[in-house]
Amino acid sequence: MSLINQFRPYPLFILVLAIVLSMPVVVVLAHVFVPSGDIWQHLSSTVLPDYIRNSLLLMLGVAIGTLLIGVTTAWLTTMCQFPGRSVFEWALLLPMAMPAYIIAYTYTGMLDISGPVQMALRDWFGWQYGDYWFPQIRSLNGAVVMLTLVLYPYVYLLSRAAFLSQSICVLDVSRTLGNGPWKTFWRVALPLARPAIIAGLSLALMETLADYGTVQFFGVSTFTTGIFRTWFGMGSAAAAAQLAAGLMVFVFALIILERYSRRKARYHHTSRRHQDLRRFQLTGGRAALAFLFCLVILSLGFLLPALQLLSWTVHVADTVIDAQFLRLLMNSLSLAAFAAVLALILAIVMAYAQRLYPGKLVSGAVRVAGMGYAVPGAVIAVGVMIPFAWFDNTVDDLARSHFDYSTGLLLSGTLVAVTFAYLTRFLAVSLQTVDSGLTRITHSMDEAGRSFGFRPLQILRQIHIPMLSASLMTALLLVFVDVLKELPATLILRPFNFNTLAVKAYELASDERLAEAAPAALAIVIAGIIPVILLSKTITRSRKLKLAIDEN
Repeated sequence: MSLINQFRPYPLFILVLAIVLSMPVVVVLAHVFVPSGDIWQHLSSTVLPDYIRNSLLLMLGVAIGTLLIGVTTAWLTTMCQFPGRSVFEWALLLPMAMPAYIIAYTYTGMLDISGPVQMALRDWFGWQYGDYWFPQIRSLNGAVVMLTLVLYPYVYLLSRAAFLSQSICVLDVSRTLGNGPWKTFWRVALPLARPAIIAGLSLALMETLADYGTVQFFGVSTFTTGIFRTWFGMGSAAAAAQLAAGLMVFVFALIILERYSRRKARYHHTSRRHQDLRRFQLTGGRAALAFLFCLVILSLGFLLPALQLLSWTVHVADTVIDAQFLRLLMNSLSLAAFAAVLALILAIVMAYAQRLYPGKLVSGAVRVAGMGYAVPGAVIAVGVMIPFAWFDNTVDDLARSHFDYSTGLLLSGTLVAVTFAYLTRFLAVSLQTVDSGLTRITHSMDEAGRSFGFRPLQILRQIHIPMLSASLMTALLLVFVDVLKELPATLILRPFNFNTLAVKAYELASDERLAEAAPAALAIVIAGIIPVILLSKTITRSRKLKLAIDEN
């Protein structure tokens, strides 16, 4: 289909929608050339080197940690047999339900000077403060550990999916050549899985760059903390946008790295034949080490923080969980549900348009609309606030000059701005899930529907949506939890006197009221567990489906 033929109402609507959703990113990039006076010179000569250095060190530390943990646990649970493997293969994903800023608050409460760990050490050995050395949790190294513990599942998830999809034939050849589990992993499986591993690492590093709660709480100066300080402390939208543009340079570098790695994937060929995995049987000390390694990672990333949050919640439940907390819970759940439903509707519309009009115009528009997920929430918030504030000020000036009436805030500082930022940031999550579900429906189903006289909308409503029910529910849950956890965009754009669970947990933790922040944090964690388990089951089910197809 030619490009000209695509200029019909439906494709044109998709193009306009993509332009609107890409507006925050375009605004941030455009402000690179907006004069910011002496503020930018001040930033570049004082704090900007710290932002760059700390961001790079944070990325380097998280990259090393997530690779070591994610790839190792993925190989152990996929290709090795040891006690507890069947539990660990899904349980190791649970840290994804624990936002980085929440685990940072929890470990600070446990490991600080007044925390239970150091108090127990002083009681046991009769020490006083200053008599012993203890690692400083509120530091760059502490931030690296916190982010690693909750972001390694990105590498684990994609690495495990890659190991599961590899042909058993090449692994059997490695066995016949006398290679054990380690040599097979290093020489065969790891090179084949490299593109997937790099993709998972890129996602983890994007989340690292997007983090605000952890680095702010630990006092680590990065681009995200700099954006907040410049926006709220110096009141300079242009300088904040320029810092946001600097942060996007790091993000685009990660995207290019991931795309380059995926391009190389075409050189790694394996047989399409899939069989039941014949895992390496670990016994004795090796089995014990594999079990302990997975248990320690799971405990540090989820079990210990979750138990600590539960303990704090039980202690403060009588004073914290009241009508105000329930109103806070309803605010968060209703906002997340509304944004998730809107994102799902837009995803269905755009994915179906791509199916009906598979040309460059619609495909390009869909890709542009989905690029917001790679952009940190703080950047999205700046890109939303600048045009929305301009619109509000312009309308207000016109109303004052012509009607002597102030319109106030119409878009900025309202839930409209917050919801728009969520859609820009998380539409890609819903879009990819719906699109992957649609690609599994053959075009013969569309042809069958047309033979019965169904129009495209009827085909979508009566054929595709019923068949996509699982994908639609997955997309809805993923966006719901992402919105529930989002902190920087909500902090910048939320209306006055409107709080969410994430913001409340952040505010209480910033005031060192960590126990009181526990109920809000625990609610976010509980909500995040369901889609995490759903993801693990989806991976296992996909391999079983391939096995069934091969057998038939």
